[in-house]
Amino acid sequence: MHTRRKFLATTAAAGTLPMLQSCSGVSMDDYESAAAALRVPISGDPSPLNLVRFATLAANGHNTQPWLFSVEPSAITILPDLKRQTAVVDPDDHHLYASLGCAAENLSIAAAAHGRPSEMTYQPGGHGAIQVDLGAGSANRSELYEAIPKRQSTRSVYDGRKVPAEDLRKLEAAAATEDVNLTLITDESRMAQVRDFVVAGNSAQMDDPAFVQELKDWIRFNPASALYTRDGLFSACSGNPTIPAWFGRMMFGRFFTKDGENEKYVEHIKSSAGIAIFTGAREDREHWVKVGRSFQRFALQATALGIRHAHINQPIEVPSIRTEFASWLGAPDARPDLVVRFGYAPALPMSMRRSATSVVV
Repeated sequence: MHTRRKFLATTAAAGTLPMLQSCSGVSMDDYESAAAALRVPISGDPSPLNLVRFATLAANGHNTQPWLFSVEPSAITILPDLKRQTAVVDPDDHHLYASLGCAAENLSIAAAAHGRPSEMTYQPGGHGAIQVDLGAGSANRSELYEAIPKRQSTRSVYDGRKVPAEDLRKLEAAAATEDVNLTLITDESRMAQVRDFVVAGNSAQMDDPAFVQELKDWIRFNPASALYTRDGLFSACSGNPTIPAWFGRMMFGRFFTKDGENEKYVEHIKSSAGIAIFTGAREDREHWVKVGRSFQRFALQATALGIRHAHINQPIEVPSIRTEFASWLGAPDARPDLVVRFGYAPALPMSMRRSATSVVV
């Protein structure tokens, strides 16, 4: 990764990297033990808190975890946590509601695995909510359920292998959702065109100081910071070195550059097996939730098949580029909602989550 290499070269030249990596009182072993505890399998009759715990392992933007849960004996309602909005990258809360859909899908799959089949209803009143009514029935322990604690967004270079056609069909089947269209792109020339949109979007974002500051605010530079906040983008989860927070903030502008990030995304896309684009039938919260549910099943099926994934949402986060991207996609009147690359790579450290008790209201 170019930015990581640049940072390593800068700190190594100063002779500071070994000292900085060892100065935190919290080790990566401490961090990984805490991350593993979040992913312990549910045994026996699931408590509402265990279902919430599995729901929180869902994908979400910047790992802000923008959700709250209201628990009743036969229903769990998922609410937006508006204190965790990302106003620059997500001004209309599109990613926020897609994240709620991801959590709702995890919750539904986990409940079904333990004999609590569910019905899901989007409630449009106020800021919106998702009500998951829990019934009773036989246990359905699907491979998607088994994948929930293993799924991660793997932000690294992949190995370039292609995904077999049969597995592509499984990904499409898992993602199939009413009012959501999935476009799979595996042709190298078409992937290169998506790459150009990603670079254009990333360049626009990197030229925006507010975007850079917002992203910086959500980065956790070391295991101590990641464990203290239990949210955000931990540097080790992207294959980057861990350093004290003060030093990371000071050096951020030195290693997080437009050219470096563009080179990284070019390399990431070139090494991927394909790109998945999710588009909802309408541009509203209910359909953003549906897109999140569709993507989460795609991601879990990919995990079950040993396929990694990571978001490359830049083409849909910059409005002017999103319009061009939709036209290129052949859907000029639609809003593409999520752009995801997929392929094969080793796992990286798992991201942290807030405890179930802290997100229940």
